[in-house]
Amino acid sequence: MGAQLRIYRQKIKSAQTTKKITRAMELISASRIQKAQARLSSAAPYTQALTRAVSAVATGSNVDHPLTTEAANIRRAAVVVFTSDRGLAGAFSSQVMRETGELTERLTREGKEIVYYLVGRKAVQYFAFRQRHSEKQWMGSSDRPEVETAQEIAAALIEHFMKEHDEGGVDEIHLVHNRFVNLVSQVPTVLRLLPLEVVEAEEAPASADVLPLYEFEPHGFEVLDALLPVFVENRVFAAMLSSAAAEHAARQKAMKSATDNADKLIQQYTRLANNARQAEITQQISEIVGGADALVSAK
Repeated sequence: MGAQLRIYRQKIKSAQTTKKITRAMELISASRIQKAQARLSSAAPYTQALTRAVSAVATGSNVDHPLTTEAANIRRAAVVVFTSDRGLAGAFSSQVMRETGELTERLTREGKEIVYYLVGRKAVQYFAFRQRHSEKQWMGSSDRPEVETAQEIAAALIEHFMKEHDEGGVDEIHLVHNRFVNLVSQVPTVLRLLPLEVVEAEEAPASADVLPLYEFEPHGFEVLDALLPVFVENRVFAAMLSSAAAEHAARQKAMKSATDNADKLIQQYTRLANNARQAEITQQISEIVGGADALVSAK
């Protein structure tokens, strides 16, 4: 009984240590998610204004720009996968990889060759373990996205999109990331980045409204040539911000679940330790009473 009681006490101590760690990580994620939400919200007005500007130029100038023109025969597609750099976030990265697998199957059925761009250490490890090739990789800033990283990713994507197919260029680009909905829900999302489909998020104007007419100076093509790279960079950075907020929310939820499980283990082992201690005391009392009875019988 004594050995069993020691084992239970060791397990209680181990569960208490685990609880301290998971509770601390839960509080850290709770504090960071507020900052991530603030960055996501502060970036929204710029995104909306940029979308309106690009929409106005694209619809008002009637110019066919390479970034907005869909190829007649799409033979190669690029998939940009956004995951986390660290674990302990539940199914955050695995659901993105699952969505990537479904997208890969769909594009393969359409006869398209796929090129992968990986953002986040978990995606890099996933592809390395399965010995799958990726074109480029970015790691180290999944929980705190940096504008410089978004600029680098956008530049690489535009460069490969503008290349001819024979030179290794791609005909379309898709983004796969977790979209932050709220603290409870993080939804894996697929967004076709290129060719651009500029969709205004606000409500469409009424039929009676008269849309403004624009005159562009310089030419609309030159305006699009300046705006579209910024628009692509903004879309990539928005995906990174949403993924970061979703990562902190997923980690907070996972760590809270781990803390609750540690509490249950502590209660369970405490109950078992009390039972073992009570059984040990009962056995000792039984031995004392049995010895006393033996002495009385001997007399």
